[in-house]
Amino acid sequence: MRLVAPFETSMDRTELRRILLVQADVDGVIGWAECVAGESPFYSPETADTAWLILRGFLWPMINGKEFATAGEVWDLLARVRGHNMAKASLEAAVWDAEAKQKGLPLSKLIGGVREEIACGVSIGIKDSPDELALAVQKELAAGYQRIKIKIKPGKDLEPVRRLRQDFPRIKLMVDANSAYTLDDWALLKQLEGFYLMMIEQPLGWDDLYSHVELQKKLDTPICLDECIHTEEQARAAIELGACKIINIKLGRVGGHTVARRIHDLCQRHGIPVWCGGMLESGIGRAHNIALSTLPNFSLAGDVAASKRYWEEDIILPEVTVSPQGTIRVPTCPGIGFEPRLDRIDKLTVRKERLA
Repeated sequence: MRLVAPFETSMDRTELRRILLVQADVDGVIGWAECVAGESPFYSPETADTAWLILRGFLWPMINGKEFATAGEVWDLLARVRGHNMAKASLEAAVWDAEAKQKGLPLSKLIGGVREEIACGVSIGIKDSPDELALAVQKELAAGYQRIKIKIKPGKDLEPVRRLRQDFPRIKLMVDANSAYTLDDWALLKQLEGFYLMMIEQPLGWDDLYSHVELQKKLDTPICLDECIHTEEQARAAIELGACKIINIKLGRVGGHTVARRIHDLCQRHGIPVWCGGMLESGIGRAHNIALSTLPNFSLAGDVAASKRYWEEDIILPEVTVSPQGTIRVPTCPGIGFEPRLDRIDKLTVRKERLA
């Protein structure tokens, strides 16, 4: 699926997404999910190709023919495989969708959601100039989005933020570095505090919890961790060591709804707000993000935006839309609440395999 516009971060520039979809047949009911692994191993060690191999060679055999009472048991069945959370999440989430359909419940209700609508923010990639960035932000604010996140990297940090604060002094603004800095850059990151940011997301190494502890001591602005948090244990360490004040929960990064809920509950007990991050998903992955965002501690607007922000034409009906107030209504029909467009999926599919 080709993006409406290229999306650039400190790690990579994406124009075309290769998306792995999973259909799970659970007692004759089909559940759908999406593997959010990228085309390259720059955000995560996983890619769409590694996920394909792990799913067919290891994860599927672990649940094939197994009996389990709920989708929440799938995670433990896959526990022997270390890592590969995005591959695990795609299989686990598809089973959650199927269970919700079997029970006639919206997925949001099955996982414990409490919201009828969710607040939406938007993530804007690195632009060539501050003028181009300001125009992009103006467009998203006009569309109703409640919070603006911009990607930054060395050389594309202070000036873009300064320009946005000059043009939009009252907006909710945050930055995301995707691990582009080191602790030696703390003085530069400290300068960002003058622009009243909601948070600085993942400024340092993707697996460097210690340096984030040291950096948070130097900053008043909350650090939000993303790439550092793959497990409930890592979330607990980050909270108790003081590495962050906010956590971004991405369904694929943590391994699915079961672990996402555990991390959500842990953060709630410790007074750490969470929000749902995005991975340039198609509508199927976006539908799961909408359900996840209904849990009570998702108190900050997530990166769950309208289909049209990313795709000329999505692979679900109806497409995801955002209200003028910057919200998405949560579906009330069983499962993820959106119908996969099988004709369009077939047209775009380049590889398919049935495992039985």
